[in-house]
Amino acid sequence: MNARVDIAYPATAERGIVHRTRGRGRGGVTRFVSPGDLGELIKPFVFVDLFELESSRHKMGMHPHSGIATVTVILDGALEYRETTGSRGVLPVGGIEWMRAGGGVWHEGGPADGGGVTGFQLWLALPPEDENGPTQSIYLAPEHVQSDGPARVVIGQYGTASSAIRPRAPINYLHVTLRDGETWRYQPPAGHDVAWVAVGRGAVDTAGTTLEREVAVLEEGGGELVFTARGATDFVLGSAPKHPHELVTGYYSVHTSHAALVRGEAEIARIGAELRAAGAM
Repeated sequence: MNARVDIAYPATAERGIVHRTRGRGRGGVTRFVSPGDLGELIKPFVFVDLFELESSRHKMGMHPHSGIATVTVILDGALEYRETTGSRGVLPVGGIEWMRAGGGVWHEGGPADGGGVTGFQLWLALPPEDENGPTQSIYLAPEHVQSDGPARVVIGQYGTASSAIRPRAPINYLHVTLRDGETWRYQPPAGHDVAWVAVGRGAVDTAGTTLEREVAVLEEGGGELVFTARGATDFVLGSAPKHPHELVTGYYSVHTSHAALVRGEAEIARIGAELRAAGAM
């Protein structure tokens, strides 16, 4: 069930929380954010899942996307993947996936043979220049993900660390691991008026409350964010300028206009027909 709470803070208080939810769980996947709910508040971040898949029986079958980029952070286990871009392989714990669907792509993934996999999957809404453009896949091994203190930089730049993934829009997406009692502070870059956090393991105190296995949307603005761990904790955090475009959605696609959605859906239908003809799905 959704458990959303609105919290009011005085103007002088630490940057507060405007929405929080524990999401909806089904089949080892907890959906925290979708384009039709909190995605409207935190766009370009339009979709956030926490997945905990126990075995290869829980594979996410071949399915299409257009108009977005998917970003996957592996917390435990290993993810086996295959795409119509030609990319395929196994992403280990600590690895990062970036797949810009652009004009259209199909992909599938799930636990590698012999174990489960846990992680976060994020969708990013793309700007008009990229939403029907070429696809791009980047898979980063753990040793190629830079860190500054407890923060691993999935996208963007933080402190002395930066990511090899460089989308057109200025976006920071961080994976933070804290020890019990450790405090971490994040000052979003200028112009990053959107910020949110999703806690996957443990709990953190922030903005006068405790978050545990949930997502929270922070007040828009430029204030500092402060997190103190209760136990060993993993969370992801995103910040960016707000996506200035409408979210026009298909079943697996998000675009900035109906015309762009029609182009994207036509391309994924064409690729799907080729896959079926080849017996590849």
